[in-house]
Amino acid sequence: MIPVEIGVHSSRVVHFNEANNEEGLKNILDLVEELRDKATIRVAAYQQRVSRYYNKRVNPRPLREGDLVLLNASIADPIGTIGKLAPNWEGSYKVKTVLRPRTFKLETLGGREIPRAWNAEYLRKYYQ
Repeated sequence: MIPVEIGVHSSRVVHFNEANNEEGLKNILDLVEELRDKATIRVAAYQQRVSRYYNKRVNPRPLREGDLVLLNASIADPIGTIGKLAPNWEGSYKVKTVLRPRTFKLETLGGREIPRAWNAEYLRKYYQ
């Protein structure tokens, strides 16, 4: 209740009954778990709808051996990429082998192998 309702008698103040108020609060406390479960089910259903909507429009482009890719410059050389005018991607590199579904070994176009494996998150397909 706000202070204005105490001075000016609204219908809420006039019809207030302490016993009914306590009983109503107890009923609401009994239903809290049920309301929480309904909310959890609603959130899960919403997440499934959003996921279905997103996955319907995604066009997966998996990388294969021999594909040309660009490396994320801030991950490849964190010291050399300073400033907002620095390039975001560097390369192009060739996928030498696929170690796991999203993990690749790369090599330069000259044939020199890059020393570590790279996750697909840090690669972008390069189209000539």
